[in-house]
Amino acid sequence: MKFNHEIVEKNIGLLGIFTVLAISVGGLVQITPLLFQKDTTEPVDGLRPYTALELEGRDIYIREGCYNCHSQMIRPLRAETERYGHYSVAGESVWDHPFQWGSKRTGPDLARVGGRYSDKWHEVHLIDPRAVVPQSNMPGFPWLAENTLDGKYTQKKMTVLNNMHPGEYKGNNLYTQEELEGAQKAVEGKTEMQALIAYLQSLGHALK
Repeated sequence: MKFNHEIVEKNIGLLGIFTVLAISVGGLVQITPLLFQKDTTEPVDGLRPYTALELEGRDIYIREGCYNCHSQMIRPLRAETERYGHYSVAGESVWDHPFQWGSKRTGPDLARVGGRYSDKWHEVHLIDPRAVVPQSNMPGFPWLAENTLDGKYTQKKMTVLNNMHPGEYKGNNLYTQEELEGAQKAVEGKTEMQALIAYLQSLGHALK
């Protein structure tokens, strides 16, 4: 007996069920194998956890919406690798929650920006982007130089990451007990500008 497609096509409920089923099966076929591949689940050689200050800087990066204009995912295309460097791999982001790959690129990709400019350049750029890039349409963030961190939740953030990734950094947790206990002191009194710059300078350190 032949399957009558007309029955499905004229029944919105059945059509919806089969559509969801088809998408679910297709998604599982694509996604499930990635959960078992070392290239996507294990950190690349040379990857290190963010320091307390870098971790706070990352949160500021997210808070200020930097990801709306800057991606952190270099595609494996010649035009991209010649401009930005080695294409991005999943193993660089295994400890990022959430990862900052993105797809919107009003400004340049930042996946390998670490070490490309000095701390002072970043400071001037963040306060007044057009002072160093005349054609830039990026807004300034001068308040970052005035706001200071108290580190109240830094240790808690690091503890959460430890719990999510036990024993994944050289056979140990991402952060030692000593680093956890010194987390607040490591960031207390530092400006948000310093934290954000520290985060930017850490990007791309594992692969150059």
